[in-house]
Amino acid sequence: MAAAPILPRTVEGSAPRLWVPRQVLVTPDALRWEHGRRVVERSARLGSEVVELKNNRLTGLRGGTEREEYVRAKTTLAVVIASESARKLQPIPPSADWQFHIAEGCPAHCQYCYLAGSLSGPPVTRVYANLPEILAGLPKFLGTGQVTSASADRRNEGTTFEVSCYTDPLAIEHLTGSLSECIRYFGAWQASAQLRWTTKFNAVDHLLTIPHARRTRMRFSVNAQSVARSFEGGTASVAARLEAMRRVAFAGYPIGLTIAPIMPVENWREEYRELLRKAAAALTGVPDLDLTAEMITHRFTQKSKLVQLSWYPRTTLSLDEELRTKKMTKFGSPKFVYPKHVAGEMRSWFESALAEELPSARILYWT
Repeated sequence: MAAAPILPRTVEGSAPRLWVPRQVLVTPDALRWEHGRRVVERSARLGSEVVELKNNRLTGLRGGTEREEYVRAKTTLAVVIASESARKLQPIPPSADWQFHIAEGCPAHCQYCYLAGSLSGPPVTRVYANLPEILAGLPKFLGTGQVTSASADRRNEGTTFEVSCYTDPLAIEHLTGSLSECIRYFGAWQASAQLRWTTKFNAVDHLLTIPHARRTRMRFSVNAQSVARSFEGGTASVAARLEAMRRVAFAGYPIGLTIAPIMPVENWREEYRELLRKAAAALTGVPDLDLTAEMITHRFTQKSKLVQLSWYPRTTLSLDEELRTKKMTKFGSPKFVYPKHVAGEMRSWFESALAEELPSARILYWT
């Protein structure tokens, strides 16, 4: 595949703003890996204070109020090792056959963040130094799984591996380089396999010339403007994300829209219609376009609600359990989703609107 042209930016002020952590905590085991040392070197060059820990336990994150702990954690990057249990792949329906992790945590400030109920402790971003070991464990899962490997509709995707369950890998890529390594790995992997990840950021220029062999699907998480402006702090604008999607699509990558979390805000039909029209405009003229759509409605658990309110006590995010329907998660705990009639109306509208505005989009799921 010929190198893709570096397209000029069309969104004013869309040059990516890169997160620079105040401090980088690095464990002794992480420094034994070349990949870990590179993360430390990149961070130091950008001005982060590097703290080499005496043992493999993260310290210095606790203390003060919950808000102070949150701020401290959100300005910290930890370079650690993924344990053997952390490297054990788990299924991740309906997105992909398997999930693997190159990092945990995210520097963004999304007030609805599901990681608030999924990860324990202060929300520090952890990046795994033993990336080669993580990638070496993937081949044994080839041809297995129940989402794409066993699906007549999605079998052409091959065995799919999701890498953005617990992080936004593009948000920290300028520090880690992990995402680039994953794309190269899948591009050189002569197998029916696909890497998948989603992002709310736009620093994609360095990914455009990587030999990806169309085995990486980049998806961009987008939302109505009122939702993005109110609840997605520290991320790229929706316009900048759509421009980044355009750039990687012209570079030949399969792409996707992750519309999430969908909320029935005031004038939601008009706002989401405008979003779909802007996405369609961004993709005008893309050759061999391979576009998917994934739609996820807003939901929360009691645990995530408590954590989110401690992090964002002034949020206007609707977390009223009386306006929701209680369902059980696969782990046996309750979650609160929109009532059936609300979710059904939104689903019907989105399926119709996507067919009208983005007829080439293949809908993967609604949840």
